[in-house]
Amino acid sequence: MYIDKRIIFLIIALMLFSSFMSIFSREGALLSFVLSIPGILIAITFHEFAHAFAADKLGDDTPRRQGRLNLNPFTHLDLFGTIMLIFAGFGWGKPVEINPRNFNRNISLHKAEAIVSAAGPIMNFILAIVFEIITCAIYKFAPSFLYSEAGVIVNLILTSIVTINLGLGIFNLIPLPPLDGSKILSAFLSYNARNWMETHSQIFEIVFVALWIVGILSLIVSPLITVAYSGLSSLCAAMFGLTII
Repeated sequence: MYIDKRIIFLIIALMLFSSFMSIFSREGALLSFVLSIPGILIAITFHEFAHAFAADKLGDDTPRRQGRLNLNPFTHLDLFGTIMLIFAGFGWGKPVEINPRNFNRNISLHKAEAIVSAAGPIMNFILAIVFEIITCAIYKFAPSFLYSEAGVIVNLILTSIVTINLGLGIFNLIPLPPLDGSKILSAFLSYNARNWMETHSQIFEIVFVALWIVGILSLIVSPLITVAYSGLSSLCAAMFGLTII
């Protein structure tokens, strides 16, 4: 089964345009968009850097040679993936290229690939935790600041950074190609199951797009983000002796 990817991109582009019109027709949407930019840059940049860093530590210098082992956002941003993250609620950065044959042989190639794939979402979760701790620290030690105009903006930016990182991390754990979750899952499959999944990867990519178009992915991911954010906020608040913020 083959479907021209240009058709898929056209469908996504039409949906993005619809999302764009919907977002900017709402009051305050432009401000929300502007405040989300730091979160988007941080989430994508650190996500892709984590992939590159993990591959480099496992012996593959391909990301280093391609200049991906840095925290320059312009090195890691993918135009289409960034637009998707802004307007569709999920997206991706420029994929980090790896050569599994360069990995050291301390572990199997599939496990090494799984580690590299998992590094991105794990980095997003770490960032979400760090910035939620920063938010709670401000509530604890400088609560009056939050009532100032600057404090309101800072709080909104921090909240955006946390939610975007949680969203990117959770979204990429979906076990469908081309997402990181598919490589992580592959490491736990039998040889035949892994080959079958790789052979039908294009079909799985089409299934992924179809699930997003009909809204099933959103129905799955959005509640998970809400639960994760609520749990993280409650945990950090408890650490600082705060009521739920």
